[in-house]
Amino acid sequence: MVRVAIYTRVSTEDQAKEGFSLGAQKERLEAYCVARGWTVTSHYVDDGHSGRNVRRPAYQRMMAERDSWDAILVIKMDRIHRNARNFMDMMDALGEWRKDFVSASESLDTSTAMGRFVMDIIQRIAQLESEQIGERVYMGMSQKAKTGPGILGFHAPLGFDLQKGRLIPNEAEAPIVREIFERCEEGQTLEDIADELNREGHRTKRHTSWTPVKVFRILHNPIYAGFLRWDGFTRKAEHEGLVSVEAFNEVQERLRSRALLANALAPPLLLEA
Repeated sequence: MVRVAIYTRVSTEDQAKEGFSLGAQKERLEAYCVARGWTVTSHYVDDGHSGRNVRRPAYQRMMAERDSWDAILVIKMDRIHRNARNFMDMMDALGEWRKDFVSASESLDTSTAMGRFVMDIIQRIAQLESEQIGERVYMGMSQKAKTGPGILGFHAPLGFDLQKGRLIPNEAEAPIVREIFERCEEGQTLEDIADELNREGHRTKRHTSWTPVKVFRILHNPIYAGFLRWDGFTRKAEHEGLVSVEAFNEVQERLRSRALLANALAPPLLLEA
């Protein structure tokens, strides 16, 4: 006997549309279960919630109580998710739990061979769409890396704040960056610099302790000399650097001289003023 969890949902805009009422959904789904000889173990109702996110109380409760049912039954796929990524995440979870999903009006039933075939096609289409979006994003970022303006990414590195798409020096953090470069120029090792920063109570942008690798990433990042680098492209940027190009290049030469460590992490990068 298949145990079924019936899920129904209406959003604020759905409530005025004929055929979307919770009562109508429930009635049709119960009749569907009777016709197939399934047992309804529970009803989950989200009234006035959007299907574009998963922050719905009944939906969350249903997923948490998955041991009490074998399949989820909805009137249409968009009743449970209007976001393709969320829908595929749910299907992945159901697959791991060995649970099924059924859409009564769309003849989608993953407990059948045809239903699994249709779901496989849907997953492949979703994967294709995701990869195509990724390719378009990559092409756009490559163009921006070459020609600008603006920065790539959404998080400002240590020493900077991000304001209206531009990097602005952070007066509290910038001295730490300059100190790291100065200590490297003075001949201190990455380990020594990390140890001293930790002893002095300094933290990274994410408020974590310093390590030699984190120090190396600061020293090797051309953003601190006023340049941007992405996927092999390096260009002069619109923001003001925290150290001079000469100081940056001197540090790269010092890193190069420590061949073993430099080769293990990344090749040196020299900039043209």
